[in-house]
Amino acid sequence: MAEDNRLSEDDVMLADAPVQTESEELAKPDDRIDDERHDEENRLKPEYIRSVRDALEARDNNAVYDIVEPLHPADIADLLELLERDERARLAASITDLMSSDVIAELNDFVREEMMEALEPEAVATIVEQLETDDAVQLIEDLDEDDQQAVLAEVEAEDRVAIESALAYPEETAGRLMNREFVAVPEHLTVGDLIDYLREEGDLANEFYEVFVVDHMHRPVGTCALNWILTTPRAIKLTDVMKRDQTLIPATMDQEELGLMFEKYALISAAVVDESGRLVGQMTVDDVLHIIAEEAGEDALLLSGAGDGDINEPIREAYGSRVRWLIANLGTALVGSAIIAAFGAAIEKLVALAVLMPIVASIGGNAGTQTMAVAVRAIATNQLTRANTWRIVWKELRVALLNGVTIAVLIGIGTAAIFTPQLGVVIALAMVINIIVSGMAGVLVPVIFERLKQDPAVASSVFVTMITDSMGFFAFLGLAVASGLA
Repeated sequence: MAEDNRLSEDDVMLADAPVQTESEELAKPDDRIDDERHDEENRLKPEYIRSVRDALEARDNNAVYDIVEPLHPADIADLLELLERDERARLAASITDLMSSDVIAELNDFVREEMMEALEPEAVATIVEQLETDDAVQLIEDLDEDDQQAVLAEVEAEDRVAIESALAYPEETAGRLMNREFVAVPEHLTVGDLIDYLREEGDLANEFYEVFVVDHMHRPVGTCALNWILTTPRAIKLTDVMKRDQTLIPATMDQEELGLMFEKYALISAAVVDESGRLVGQMTVDDVLHIIAEEAGEDALLLSGAGDGDINEPIREAYGSRVRWLIANLGTALVGSAIIAAFGAAIEKLVALAVLMPIVASIGGNAGTQTMAVAVRAIATNQLTRANTWRIVWKELRVALLNGVTIAVLIGIGTAAIFTPQLGVVIALAMVINIIVSGMAGVLVPVIFERLKQDPAVASSVFVTMITDSMGFFAFLGLAVASGLA
């Protein structure tokens, strides 16, 4: 069979020879390259978007189609996100056959949900059947329960079973995200048997980087990379060449831990197993890259209290996710105001205190935010664990002490030159105290939230801000009163 598939030298020469059509011979290569570069440079630029909007406004569906047709599916998705809600519906109606599953899979969550709500269940089911299982699950899970059932009722039985089994796993776990299309073979095969199978099987996964070798219980016992298969003699048994050491992903593993595992071990793909150890799917690096980017962006937004932070997020949801943290910040600000009020008489006696105390609080807040950002990231990447918590705390204490002394010297000299040497000493001491406290709060608050099984990125900033502001005001005003300045 191998000899039947060999190419002769003449075949190779013909395969390598460039083939040109008559129209291609007449066209200048440089002109074609320039045209492609021109299209690429103008893609989704303001002028391009304006032309799409003008065609939509004129109700010229043919013009809209001609403008959009050259775009890559990902660019069509970006175009839909850049348009207003009513324009999206008109664009989708004008380019119906271009609204492929690839376009739907690339859409922003909010825009995709909006588009799905505008379609009939039969149309959504048609799109679902074109998608990979993991993309189909992502689309279905965003729908309401009633809409999910209506769409699944229209999906073919085989696809419906796969989607329903994925939805049975918790959100943001490997079971939800995995691809159920993979290549698995029994361990008794030879390399030749495997090559014949891959050639003859007409329903292989669209993308795979390795073949999973399983035992009679369908549990993975090894993997064979494609380059091994292609370069190994046919008579060799898979058990003699397969890689037995492999990273298995439990179907219940959280996506954040999954991303860290792929990053740590430089994985291209990995088998996903159920509770009994049976192979149920695979994770590939392209899917994990989306997870890593999503988790990183999510942590950054949570630290700022901006909720999902998506520009396509509906106004009501954006308001609800942001206002609650603003209310929490209002409460913590009142704590600082109460401390200031307690020293009202001292401030009236020495107005310079009112001028300088925001500096102490502001610098302390920045110091706390720096440490908190480092700590939250370290927790998220498993660099800060129970095993090294106190070593990291001790390190951050020393960093805070050095920062505090440096800033204290600068602000102390400046204050002494403008006001009095005694006030310069007071603000220098207050600055050292506040930066040290801020540094400790920046690392300890996220650690405490993590120990309490809470996301440290969610509420750490509120409490760190409260501690730094309150301590800054209390240390500065308290030292001023104790020193007899006010």
